Amino acid sequence: MSDTATTPSTVTFDQFGLHADILKAIAEQGYTTPTPIQAKAIPVVLDGRDVMGAAQTGTGKTAGFSLPIIQRLLPLANTSASPARHPVRALILTPTRELADQVAANVQSYAKHTALRSAVVFGGVDMNPQSAELRRGVEILIATPGRLLDHVQQKTANLGQVQMLVLDEADRMLDMGFLPDLQRILNLLPSERQTLLFSATFSPEIKKLASTYLRNPQTIEVARSNSTATNVTQIVFEVAEGDKTGAVVQLIRERSLKQVIVFCNSKIGASRLARQLERDGVVATAIHGDRTQSERMQALDAFKRGEIEALVATDVAARGLDIAELPAVINFDLPFNAEDYVHRIGRTGRAGASGDALSLFSPNERKQLADIEKLIKRPLDVQRLAVDTPVRHHHDERGSRRDRDDRGSRRRTTGAHERPSHGAHHRQQPIDDFFLKPYEPSPSAVSASAKREEAPAAPQKPASKQPLAALLGGFGMPRKTTSSN
Repeated sequence: MSDTATTPSTVTFDQFGLHADILKAIAEQGYTTPTPIQAKAIPVVLDGRDVMGAAQTGTGKTAGFSLPIIQRLLPLANTSASPARHPVRALILTPTRELADQVAANVQSYAKHTALRSAVVFGGVDMNPQSAELRRGVEILIATPGRLLDHVQQKTANLGQVQMLVLDEADRMLDMGFLPDLQRILNLLPSERQTLLFSATFSPEIKKLASTYLRNPQTIEVARSNSTATNVTQIVFEVAEGDKTGAVVQLIRERSLKQVIVFCNSKIGASRLARQLERDGVVATAIHGDRTQSERMQALDAFKRGEIEALVATDVAARGLDIAELPAVINFDLPFNAEDYVHRIGRTGRAGASGDALSLFSPNERKQLADIEKLIKRPLDVQRLAVDTPVRHHHDERGSRRDRDDRGSRRRTTGAHERPSHGAHHRQQPIDDFFLKPYEPSPSAVSASAKREEAPAAPQKPASKQPLAALLGGFGMPRKTTSSN
């Protein structure tokens, strides 16, 4: 069943029958009217139906499933200190650590006036604090698949009483190879449960997964599948591959961007671009899978505080980053997977705000551009960008070191008379004519040489008459002679 009807603009959160404690938390978050995906999903989830929710990223899907989950679990909330009274009843799975942390922050905000407990577990950090929190008992658990299985193996997480399961950004989980982990987790859950699947894109693999694990789901699409938000202005700038760094600096300066996420396709490329932007006066840092979780979280916190202008990221940051009023994102590389483009540009223009999605396009990326236009079912505005920002090109650190070494060797081999003068008033020291004459030996040196030639030769020592073999011990014993018969 598919529900694509238009939601009336007069719908309010009070009409969903939510508890007063939840409405109080919603008001404190500054929410006034629900977004289309929230208005459509919340009543269906409250009815206990399985849901496939499709909406553009940044339209409030997290509140669309977390608010009704909290409402349904409220009758089971209690203040007991016993962990047995706080089993895991709702499980929310996310593909990335950043998204898990973001969802956990939202759930905690929505449930802060209730007795429900929530926790988040993901990899890259110490398990011990997570294990201690799970042992105390939590009703709502947000997790990445790999770390959740670690806790299941350590027997710190029991999934036997889960009543509701949420697969957030499920298509991304399949792209990252989480299907075996998902199957293991789903096998640990009770068969009688409510399953919610939310994503910005629905691929054929996701539909196959839904047909396997969801029971008669209701599909809710508030916009055309795989479409992009209308409040995001998308522009593609055609530049040469070698001018992309200069183009990023020029766009940041011309548009006075104080906060921007720049997406790269590789971890090495992200680190290199961040270093280049720093050298050209842009406060930047990189976030990707090779950085520790603490480094990634510190970088995100600094970016949210406005201490960093450009956050250079791989697609690990394409999901789950919720930066309030982020003005723009820049695609330094067009993504190989067209669906990642939808999620990348969804970091801006969130919650109804406007934003700019700027992409750099080189001639060798024509296939990626065609795939993106095919996915979103409309052509993109392609413009030529004349890069005139003076940018120092640092291809790699080794090249820079070679340049410094070459300059140093040239300075070492340059003579004193080749050095440039340091001013017109500089006077050159006079040179003595003695050093310009050819060498002539002195009379004393000539007489000494003649005496050496007239001196009789020293008598040579007589050569040893003893053979070499004797010196080596070869003649120590007389050789025996044998008589022939």
